[in-house]
Amino acid sequence: MRLVFAGTPAPAVPSLRALHASSHGIVTVVTRDDAPLGRKRVLTPSPVAAAAAELDLPILKTGRLDDAATTAIEDVGPDLGVIVAYGGLVREPLLSLPRHGWINLHFSRLPQWRGAAPVQHALIAGDSEIAASVFRLVAELDAGDVYEEVVLPTPDDATAGEVLALLAERGAALVCEVVDAIADGSARPRPQHGRPTFAPKLGDDDGRLDWTRTRDEVLHRFRGVTPEPGAHTTLDGARVKVLRARAADPAAPPLSPGRLGTHGRSVIAGTATEPVALESVQPAGRGPMNAADWLRGLRQSDPVLGS
Repeated sequence: MRLVFAGTPAPAVPSLRALHASSHGIVTVVTRDDAPLGRKRVLTPSPVAAAAAELDLPILKTGRLDDAATTAIEDVGPDLGVIVAYGGLVREPLLSLPRHGWINLHFSRLPQWRGAAPVQHALIAGDSEIAASVFRLVAELDAGDVYEEVVLPTPDDATAGEVLALLAERGAALVCEVVDAIADGSARPRPQHGRPTFAPKLGDDDGRLDWTRTRDEVLHRFRGVTPEPGAHTTLDGARVKVLRARAADPAAPPLSPGRLGTHGRSVIAGTATEPVALESVQPAGRGPMNAADWLRGLRQSDPVLGS
C-alpha cells in the first residue's frame, strides 16, 4: 500500500524505519516544523525528519494538519495513514482521505491513558503493566477500535524515557503487522472496553517531588517525569533537578520528609515512609553532578529538600 506516515519525536522513528523496510511504500512523511533547541536555540529537525532524510523519503513539515497539509497529502494518493506521536490532531476531511483511513500507535492499553502522555501517567500511577496499542483513528480522542496490542510487565526502575524506547521498538513490529493485515483484508479491529482514563500532557509543576508522600509515590513520580518534564525539588528556595534516584537500601535509617542524610556512600532523602537514594542531581546554575559530591559541598548542617 501507499502510506503516509506522521510522527515527530524519537519514539516514532522505529515505526518509520520498520515500514520503510516493509513491502509497502511511504509516499510522504509528515512531521512538525524544525524547533529551536539548546542554549543557542538552533533550529533543529525533528528525529522523524532526520530519519526520513536519511532514508531519502519525501518530507512535509507542518505545525498543523490544516487545509494546505491536507491538499499536499491528497496529491500523493495514500491508501493508509499511520500516525505515531505526531503532536497534532487529524480532523476531517483529512481523517477520511486515505482509502483505509488512519491507524495510530499509542503507548497504553486502551482505553487506559488516552491522551498525550500515557507512559508518564502509567508510571506515576504505579501501574504494574505497560502496553502499546494500534487502533483506528476516529474524531474522538484515542477512542477508535483496536487492531492489536502488546502488554508487558512494567520494568523495575525504568524511567518514562526508557519505557517509551522499549514500547517504540515493540510497537513498530505491531504497526507492520496491522498494516499487512489491512492490506490483505484480514484485519479485525475490536471496540474498546472499559472505563477510559486520561493522560494529558505534563507541565513543569508535574515534575515537583513531594517528600511528604510515600517512598513509592515519590519514585513513581520521578520515573514518570524523567526525562521530560524532569523531576525537581528545592533547597532553601533554589531549584534542584533530580536526575537519578532509586529506593534506598532497606537498612537505611528513616528520615523525616525531605531531610537529607547518608547511608554508607549513598545520599538519602526522607519521605513519609522509607527513604529514597539520590544518585545524580543538578543544582541551579550548575551541571549534573554526583549527589554525594553535591551534599558534601552544601554549607548546611541539616539540609531539608522542599524548603
